[in-house]
Amino acid sequence: MRSCTFRKIMFLLLLYNFSFGQNLPLSKEAHISILTCGLGNETYSFFGHTAIRVADPANNIDIVYNYGAFDFRTPNFVAKFAKGDLQYFVIAHSYTDFLNEYNYEKRSVYEQELLISQETKQKLFDNLNTTLLSEDRYYTYKFIDKNCTSMVVDIINKTLNKEVITKKRDTDKTYRSILFPYFEGHFYEKLGTSIIFGTKVDQLGTKIFLPFELKNSLDKTTFQNHAFVSKSKTILSFEKETPASWWNNVYSYLILLGFIILVNKKFIDKIYLFILSLMGIFFVSMGFYSFHHELAMNYNVLLFSPLLLALIIFSAINNKRWTFKFAVLHLVLLLIYTLFIINKAHFFIILPMIITSGVILVRVAIRNKKRIPIII
Repeated sequence: MRSCTFRKIMFLLLLYNFSFGQNLPLSKEAHISILTCGLGNETYSFFGHTAIRVADPANNIDIVYNYGAFDFRTPNFVAKFAKGDLQYFVIAHSYTDFLNEYNYEKRSVYEQELLISQETKQKLFDNLNTTLLSEDRYYTYKFIDKNCTSMVVDIINKTLNKEVITKKRDTDKTYRSILFPYFEGHFYEKLGTSIIFGTKVDQLGTKIFLPFELKNSLDKTTFQNHAFVSKSKTILSFEKETPASWWNNVYSYLILLGFIILVNKKFIDKIYLFILSLMGIFFVSMGFYSFHHELAMNYNVLLFSPLLLALIIFSAINNKRWTFKFAVLHLVLLLIYTLFIINKAHFFIILPMIITSGVILVRVAIRNKKRIPIII
């Protein structure tokens, strides 16, 4: 975050408003465009970024409005982020600083100029500045519903008094399916989002929530019987480097689960089931605690069942009867879970865990099944 640049821009805008009681009028040379930034390998950059550029050479203006800012110094930052009430806000950068940052990170930047009237440009510029200088610049971040991309869509549609920008492709895919390709080279991040997200991401992805969804939709959008944006222009071009990791890949995942199955030790089985039960408790807690709708109604608790903890306790006190009953119960839950997700995008990434859990639960059931006496 370029706080120094932001303070300078804020000061100039405030000074002008104070002196003249109105926003700066744009010249006829002004243009407003959407910037789409490429994917990175840090968690925050997996999906790219969206911003709005206002350039007016006659007024020596070249500003980028960015809806993706947050403050790490926020009290209880981690708790607020997990709960879903962390405040994001819009800031302004100089265009040069903005490009330098993405050049340093080796991430591509694409530009699409809005083909709108001078009056509409002015109205959008005024709306951006009004938002920037008021409490409206803060918003509560939501992964699908409110983020740097959706906020850009909202302010442009608001300016036009019409829902001009809508999603133009992949509306027949679920949000989960849309997200999957973005995790290339980040296997455990893909696995993590597969198990922590609930039913919301299995809905059809009808909303624009990712930067390149917006870019592609703008290319197909018309307004007042003409194209809404100019042909996309590449400002910075970099090939995304897919990271190679000896551990963050499907092979380490399969090796670990294969080891758990083949070693066939009670202690290892209990550790595995204990980890699953803790994850289940976490998922259930987050479903009630968090405002993130993506975490609610998480059917993955059928696999990561908190009740596995009871199975472990009964096993520890050598209560074979109830250990057997809970093992059978979880085999039934596992079957229901498998049938439920068999047509979901994350089925194949979860399948090895389903198989591992099934093998362990069968072993537990066999070990604790009441023997039928044979009378000769």
